[in-house]
Amino acid sequence: MKVSTTKLEKEDAKIVYQETAGLAIITIRRPQAKNALTANMWQQLKVIALQTLQNPKNKVLMIRGYGENFTAGSDIKEFHSISLDEAEAAFVAMEDTIATIERLPLPTIAIINGPAMGAGLELALACDLRIGSEQAKLGIPVGKLGITLNNKFAQRLVQLVGPSLTKDLVFTGRTLKMEEAYRVGMLNYTSSVDQLDRYAFRLGKLVASMSPASLLAVKQSVQQCNDSAPDLWTSSTPFVDHLDFPEGVRAFVEKRPAQFSRTIR
Repeated sequence: MKVSTTKLEKEDAKIVYQETAGLAIITIRRPQAKNALTANMWQQLKVIALQTLQNPKNKVLMIRGYGENFTAGSDIKEFHSISLDEAEAAFVAMEDTIATIERLPLPTIAIINGPAMGAGLELALACDLRIGSEQAKLGIPVGKLGITLNNKFAQRLVQLVGPSLTKDLVFTGRTLKMEEAYRVGMLNYTSSVDQLDRYAFRLGKLVASMSPASLLAVKQSVQQCNDSAPDLWTSSTPFVDHLDFPEGVRAFVEKRPAQFSRTIR
């Protein structure tokens, strides 16, 4: 097994990359922050994801989080110390990473053993298949933070679970546990915690045994179908609202409910 680690911060924040038996495995490790990714980590994740293509023996990419979290998404505390323009740029870079993984010619599998929230959910949805344990929780509580759903974010959710549930998840900020996530199609497979890795590797090896030409063709065909769908939101829609986002981030850092003052028009 080939293993490499990219250390990203002075704290225990790493993206671990492994290769074994035709499987490339990325593990997001930042346990002190529920595996939330900093802007730098999103950039490194893109680099490492593209690295999987350098080895022709890699047939499947698997993405997982360390411990009992997939990833809480982007590091909200980091946004408290940067400008709105810098925050917007960080979200654009995050979407670039997610889109890169979504368009990889390799089949991708997300292994979810805990919360996959916000951008973490989008990362999971960008993968071709998702496996969740009974500890999996999926949600996109952007309404608590003043984060707006850009067109690609909305499209990933709508294409998978439909418009009503997409709005429900944002309107209420609720999370879906394993059973409901599986029922609505967010999860393709479920497993017990103790069997999750074994189940995922078995699935990965099954996918890796299929015709590479067939796998690539179906990925390209499905992507073309998605690309031909009309945008659900204008491409110019920003990720952060100039009034609600600063208040949402302050409330998150101060561990209090946000007090949003603007009205919907």
